[in-house]
Amino acid sequence: MAEHRSMQRAALLDAARSLLSEGGTESLTFPALAERTGLARSSVYEYFRSRAAVVEELCEADFPVWAAEVSSAMAAAEGPEGKVEAYVRRQLALVGDRRHRAVVAISASELDAGAREKIRAAHGGLVTMIGEALAAMGHAEPRLAAMLLQGVVDAAVRRIELGAAEDPTAITEAAVAMALRGVRG
Repeated sequence: MAEHRSMQRAALLDAARSLLSEGGTESLTFPALAERTGLARSSVYEYFRSRAAVVEELCEADFPVWAAEVSSAMAAAEGPEGKVEAYVRRQLALVGDRRHRAVVAISASELDAGAREKIRAAHGGLVTMIGEALAAMGHAEPRLAAMLLQGVVDAAVRRIELGAAEDPTAITEAAVAMALRGVRG
């Protein structure tokens, strides 16, 4: 019984990822989750009390995986500048990943305080991750620099997600250049 519930919960989360990546937050509804998983709508409520609860569980499941991938890329890089470059490149490479698309859709939505706090904490983990490399590069305020760097990454993500006129590779290269050289180009 517990294994069946675990499988159903996983199927609901997978369906939620698909719905979010295909149609944004407005597409994440309990009727849509029920349809995707073959469950009755009332059964979805047995697993999640609200849409926000689905979002919170997705954050708990997907943010650590995303952060681990960024951390791994940074660990493989040499020197602080290499780590900054890996930080930017890996996050932008994840844009096409369903988990990332779901996280972006979640971040853009109106969420309750609990879900927002989970997203803030996860982003805080990313900011902390890059702070050491920025300190090694001589930033007097590495946490502030890390938050601003994440802002560059977030802007590049939005640009890629919007299907901007620029090629995603050009957006990535511009974001890396901005991270490493600022506006000097």
